Amino acid sequence: MKIKSWNLGLFLWAVLCNACAQPETGIPDFPWMKDVGAKSFPSAENVYLTSAYGAVGDALFDCTRAIQAAIDSCAKNGGGIVTFAPGIYLTGSLFIKSGVNFNIPKGTTLLGRQEIEAYAKIDTRVAGVEMRWPAALLNILDARCAAISGDGIVHGKGKVFWDKYWAMRKEYDPKGLRWIVDYDAERPRGILIANSEEVTVQGIVIYQPGFWSLHILYSHHVTVDGVIISNNIEGRGPSTDGVDIDSSHDILVQNSHINCNDDNFCLKAGRDSDGLRVNRPCERVVIRDCIAGHGDGLFTCGSETSGGIRDIVAYNLKGIGTKYGLRFKSTTTRGGTIENIWLGNIEMTGVRNPFIVDLNWNPAYSTSVLPAGYDPDQVPEHWKKMLAPVEVERGTPKFQQIHFENVTATGATTCLSVKGIEGRGTLDHFSFRNCSLSGKNAGTIRWANDWEFENFSVTTEDGKAIQVENSHRVTP
Repeated sequence: MKIKSWNLGLFLWAVLCNACAQPETGIPDFPWMKDVGAKSFPSAENVYLTSAYGAVGDALFDCTRAIQAAIDSCAKNGGGIVTFAPGIYLTGSLFIKSGVNFNIPKGTTLLGRQEIEAYAKIDTRVAGVEMRWPAALLNILDARCAAISGDGIVHGKGKVFWDKYWAMRKEYDPKGLRWIVDYDAERPRGILIANSEEVTVQGIVIYQPGFWSLHILYSHHVTVDGVIISNNIEGRGPSTDGVDIDSSHDILVQNSHINCNDDNFCLKAGRDSDGLRVNRPCERVVIRDCIAGHGDGLFTCGSETSGGIRDIVAYNLKGIGTKYGLRFKSTTTRGGTIENIWLGNIEMTGVRNPFIVDLNWNPAYSTSVLPAGYDPDQVPEHWKKMLAPVEVERGTPKFQQIHFENVTATGATTCLSVKGIEGRGTLDHFSFRNCSLSGKNAGTIRWANDWEFENFSVTTEDGKAIQVENSHRVTP
C-alpha cells in the first residue's frame, strides 16, 4: 500500500484504532482503558446516621454542622457510611473525607443554602484559572477512597446565584468587562472533587447548582455512574455545566443523563497564561452509555485547553434536542494540544449543530482586555492572571488525530460548522467513518488540513454540499 506522506499521521492513528478495536463492537480497546475509574470503594462496616448528630430533615434547620460532625466522626474512626433518615436537609458546604461513603438514600434531599457565606472560600480552579472561590455544596478534597452514593437528591437551589450573575452582566457588559464577570460572580458548584483519587459518584440526582454541577479537578481514578443532572428548574441558569473533567486522568463516566444550560459532558485543561503555567493535561477518559437533553454540548473539548486534552474515548452517546453535539472550542490565547480522541456510536436527534469546531470561540468572553480608566496594578489578582499576555506560538491551540465513527444526526440546522485559525494549521488529521448527517444546511469547513472521509454523507433540504474554504486535502 502506498501512503501519502501528508497522511502518515492519520494513517497510523487509524491503524492503532483498528488494531485495538473490540471485534464485537468496533469500539477501541486501548490498554489504558482498562485502568480508568475508581478501583476501591469505602467500607460499609460502620454506619453513621446524621440524625444522631443533630440533623433535622425539615427543610428549615441548618444542618451543616451536624452533617459535618457525622462525616468527621466516620473518617476519624476508620471510615464507613454516613447516611440520612428520609427528609429535606438544609445545608451549606460539606467536606467528605477519605474512607467515607456519603450516602443520600431515596426520600432524602440535600437543600443548598442560598447565602454565599454558607460556602467557605477555598483555593480552587474556576473555569481554567486558579483563585479563591466558594466551595461547592459537596466537596471531596485531598481525599482517597471516598464516595457520594444513593438515589436521593442534591438540590443546589441555585436560582438566587443565577439572578446575581445576570444582574452583574448588566453592569459589567457595558464597561467592557464581559471577560471577567463569570469569575467575579461567585457561585457554588454542586459537587467538587479536587486533588483526590479512588472516588465514586453513583446514582444521585443533581438539581439546580449555582454554577457547574460536578467538577472533577486535578484528580484521578474517578467513576461517575448512573448520575442524573437536571438543572433547568425555575429557568435555565448560566454556566450550569453537567460533568466537567478538568486536568484529571483515568476517569470513567457512564450511564448518566444530563439536562443543563451549558456543556453536558466536558473536558477542560486550563485557561490562557494561568493554564499554561499549571500545564496539567486532561487525559485517559472514557465516557459511555450516556444521554444529553438540553445543553450546549453533548461532548465538548474546551474551551479551556491550555494543558492539553488527549487519549479520550466516548461511545454509545445520545443527544436529544441538545444545542450542540460534538463540540471543540478554544481561542488564540489558550494553547494546548488536543489529540487522540475517538468518538463512536453516537446518535443525535434535533441537535442544532451536531458537529462544531470554533478556535476563536466567544471573543467577548475569551479575550481579556482591560478597558480604559482601570489601573492594571490595582485590579484583583485573578484579573491580573486573566490579563497576562500569551505569545502567539504558545497561545495557538492544536487539534489533531480525532476520529468519528458510526455517527448519525437528524433534524439539524447546520450539519458541520468548522473554523480553525487562519494560516496556522490547527485542525489536522480528522477522520470520519460511517457518518450520516442531515438537516437544513450542510455548513462550512474553514482552515483545516488532511481530513479523511469514508462512507460519509450529508443530506440537506437545499441540496447543497459542504463548503470547504482555505483548507488543504479536505474533500467530504
